[in-house]
Amino acid sequence: MPELPEVETMRRGLLPIVGRQVVDVLKLPCPRKPIAVVPRIDHMRRRMVGETVEAIDRVGKRVVVVLASGDRLVIEPRMTGLVLVADPPDPLYLRLRFDVSGRKPTSFYYWDRRGLGNVRLYSPAEFTTQLGPEKLGPDALVMTADEYRSRLKASKRAVKVALLDQKVVAGIGNLYAAELLYVAGIHPEMACHRLTRDQWQRLADASVAVLEEAIRYEGSTLGDGTYRNALNQNGSYQNLHRVYGREGLPCPQCGTAIQRTVQAQRATFFCAACQSKRRRPTEFAVFKRQQ
Repeated sequence: MPELPEVETMRRGLLPIVGRQVVDVLKLPCPRKPIAVVPRIDHMRRRMVGETVEAIDRVGKRVVVVLASGDRLVIEPRMTGLVLVADPPDPLYLRLRFDVSGRKPTSFYYWDRRGLGNVRLYSPAEFTTQLGPEKLGPDALVMTADEYRSRLKASKRAVKVALLDQKVVAGIGNLYAAELLYVAGIHPEMACHRLTRDQWQRLADASVAVLEEAIRYEGSTLGDGTYRNALNQNGSYQNLHRVYGREGLPCPQCGTAIQRTVQAQRATFFCAACQSKRRRPTEFAVFKRQQ
């Protein structure tokens, strides 16, 4: 956390600053673990102040503030970072403040409780080098079945583990990988090279369906309460999770108890009946019935 839906929600929360000029850039005192800020804050201020915000983009799990100069401020929240235009959950963990001209919001903030995220200002060339197609796969919202298959058809990795590889597909993390595989009716431990064309299609369809649904509900705020949207409000998609975090509870489709296993040191949740390794459904049955 946060994954694509949460970061996309943060991105949309920053849209009111498009067209504003950057007035100041401040690194705020924080007694906790420092985050990576590149370049040094005085150099960042020099390059940003006076520049107009032209767009707010997203690359995978990163918010990108595009400036008129072509420079891009890239905010990577990682586990506990938030991009805010409102008061933070706790001011103790505020890291950076960016003041902008005009009406409210007059500032946006980067907040990070554990200090695992980073904020970097890239030139256009640096941005392409660091976050271009050589570094990141296609965005999960536009990834097609043919792209999934061409990238993974020869892989012997478990499909759930492969989906976490940002060089394959950008934006999917542990939570949404479990959810979309359930909707697609695919067992998380199935090796990629064993998937059929039909399963690749269902995987692509489920990815878009689940991620777009989660965006509509402004992401998932889990039990630790860390994730908030840009207005410091909870997301609500956690109330619609089908398998994630539901070990022992009944599958919403068939009633079988949801199981939990560990893959690549991450918890995986699935329904052994709806996601059987042996069963290969010929239609996108789970998704159709969930609509």
